[in-house]
Amino acid sequence: MKLISWNVNGLRACVQKGFLEFFKEIDADIFCIQESKLQQGQIDLQLEGYNQYWNYAEKKGYSGTAIFTKEKPLSVSYGINIEEHDKEGRVITLEFEKFYMITVYTPNSQQALARLEYRMKWEDDFQSYLKALEKNKPVIVCGDLNVAHKEIDLKNPKSNRKNAGFTDEEREKFTKLMDSGFIDTYRYFNPDKEGVYSWWSYRFNARKNNAGWRIDYFCVSQVLKDKLLSAEIHCDVLGSDHCPVELTIDL
Repeated sequence: MKLISWNVNGLRACVQKGFLEFFKEIDADIFCIQESKLQQGQIDLQLEGYNQYWNYAEKKGYSGTAIFTKEKPLSVSYGINIEEHDKEGRVITLEFEKFYMITVYTPNSQQALARLEYRMKWEDDFQSYLKALEKNKPVIVCGDLNVAHKEIDLKNPKSNRKNAGFTDEEREKFTKLMDSGFIDTYRYFNPDKEGVYSWWSYRFNARKNNAGWRIDYFCVSQVLKDKLLSAEIHCDVLGSDHCPVELTIDL
């Protein structure tokens, strides 16, 4: 199975910049997006052969996720069953016979870490949600997790040490998730690879200079370790300030 995740940073804009061409070319079994920035009815995507599932934020032009899948899931759920977290369209869960597929757009801690306290609560609640699902069957979770885990995962770790996405607190929550029994699939295949990122600021010619961050992930339950085939980051794909990430898995 080929799985793709992409923070499109506004799907309507991304469609104007080659989204559909990449979608057709990559021919994924499941294609997840984050930050659609849409309300229902604002786009009509013709994706032949795919079932479409959308979660919209209450706030217009903000957040939002979607999953497009060739195989119809057994069940679909939106959010994590906590009202405080479920107004921003951040999570979709599809249940398949052998696994759960989750797309997530993790809240950003924002400038001056204005939302860090909320982010910490989110992290604990989201991990509890994943671990509860895992009692039934293995979990694959992908998306923009808004954290660069280690210094290898961003170009300028020292100057970003206390900035949103690279605070000690956020990184510790990711470590805690991995320690609870999840695998960061890109690092599983590329433990020491440097200079490969999935997000670049629109400022300071960051993409041209490859001054990026790896904040988009596929993480899987430890029990799926032997099923992993490959993990890629499509740094050359434009259309958003993020690029798509890929996991190939034998399920």
